[in-house]
Amino acid sequence: MLKAISICLIISLSTISCAQSNEQKTESPQNSESNPELDMNMLATFGSGCFWCIEAVFQELEGVEKVVSGYSGGFVDNPTYKAVCNGTTGHAEVCQITYNPNTISFDELLEVFWKTHDPTTLNRQGNDVGTQYRSAIFYHSEEQRQLAEKYKKKLNESGAWDSPIVTEIASFDKFYEAENYHQDYFDLNVNQPYCQFVIQPKLDKFRKVFKDKLKK
Repeated sequence: MLKAISICLIISLSTISCAQSNEQKTESPQNSESNPELDMNMLATFGSGCFWCIEAVFQELEGVEKVVSGYSGGFVDNPTYKAVCNGTTGHAEVCQITYNPNTISFDELLEVFWKTHDPTTLNRQGNDVGTQYRSAIFYHSEEQRQLAEKYKKKLNESGAWDSPIVTEIASFDKFYEAENYHQDYFDLNVNQPYCQFVIQPKLDKFRKVFKDKLKK
């Protein structure tokens, strides 16, 4: 069943990509590290391709209070979108999710994470290719690490996918908020080709599978 759901949710290859959709953007970045005062039990940081897709999906979940697009897992301070897309910073496009653990659990977030992208394609989701599009979980606690590793092992053993899962599971270090024009991207650019032909179909399938977990 999981295999069928996963295949259903993975968007087919498109002729457009996340990076191509922003070639003309010139806005200066507004990067910042995440707030260290936030409760780590209320944060999840996931990378699963273009962060516009991740953001659009997780914003719809009941219990998710905030979703911010940004960059994690690299070795350069204050990266810009252009530098990340060039693959020179080591960062992945991610979303940092603030959630209420009394309403939605980290386990449930992991379920959505793994069922809404292909975790077997190394550094690629559809037509978005590069290390910045890698599948990644940056855990904020030992509990999150254990849950992520357990879930990954279980999926591999179940044969949910024909190929092994290549999702990176690494300790969270820093999060840099992406430039303003990346935030709420789908909601603000619904008629943009990438939104129409990549994000919208993925959202439609996600809503059918997770209809009981969506915000009212």
